[in-house]
Amino acid sequence: MRIIDSMTPDRQFLSLEFFPPKEREAWPAFFRTVDRLTRLQPLFASVTYGAGGSTHRDSLEIATRLQGEHGLETLSHLTCIGASREGLLRFLDALTAAGVDNVLALRGDPPKDADAEFSACGTLRYASDLVAFIRESRPEIGISVAGYPEPHPEADNPEDDLNYLKLKLDQGGDFVITQLFFDNRLYHDFVRQARSIGIRQPIIPGILPVVSLNVIKRIVSLCGATIPADYLAQLEDADRRGGAAEVEKLGIVHARRQAQELLASGVPGVHLYTLNRAEVILELADGLLP
Repeated sequence: MRIIDSMTPDRQFLSLEFFPPKEREAWPAFFRTVDRLTRLQPLFASVTYGAGGSTHRDSLEIATRLQGEHGLETLSHLTCIGASREGLLRFLDALTAAGVDNVLALRGDPPKDADAEFSACGTLRYASDLVAFIRESRPEIGISVAGYPEPHPEADNPEDDLNYLKLKLDQGGDFVITQLFFDNRLYHDFVRQARSIGIRQPIIPGILPVVSLNVIKRIVSLCGATIPADYLAQLEDADRRGGAAEVEKLGIVHARRQAQELLASGVPGVHLYTLNRAEVILELADGLLP
């Protein structure tokens, strides 16, 4: 089933994002985390895909198991950089054979150790190319795309970034999941600007609970998000007082407040970046929806 067909105006939802553990030995613990988080009854669960498709086999197996063994409507990340059309079609066919009917279409980034010859395949250089390719070759597949409340780090300006989002949707994207942000005003401004240029598809806010000061600083340096100065000061104070445990407590409170305010404002749903942390997400999500 295409996820967009499950979104209704009278039912807000939570959705989750998981990332495949790097080591196979960590899979049993990962699936125990998945089992614990199924109690949240997410509308869907997304599975990330490594740089340059570096973990695509693990992503495929995990997506298959989430769909078939854990009963989760699964959204598999799919990147085009460094891929071939034939390889993408094989991956899509393997997904659909496993009952996974939805992908998050992304350009992706090259692996850290990629040489100068590593590039996107043929004409599939951007996420919009990938969306068009999937929609033409496998029209039955549901497609979501990424949006950036704070412009993508490589964007020339916010207007261009928004126009590229519209292009992805015009090429066949069903809905948008946003990059993480820590100030809800960024999301609301982003949605207003998107609507002003004719974007009508659902825009789902993505929320990340901060669990480590060092980790979140690294994440925002890569994705272009910013931490508001007052929140960063609170996190640094928490780190000085109690280390990662105090940072995590504050991070959960902040993310929960974000989610509550967003749901109260009428967003379709909230996408939670789980970091594969069951306790954190269960505490964050407790009582958010009836």
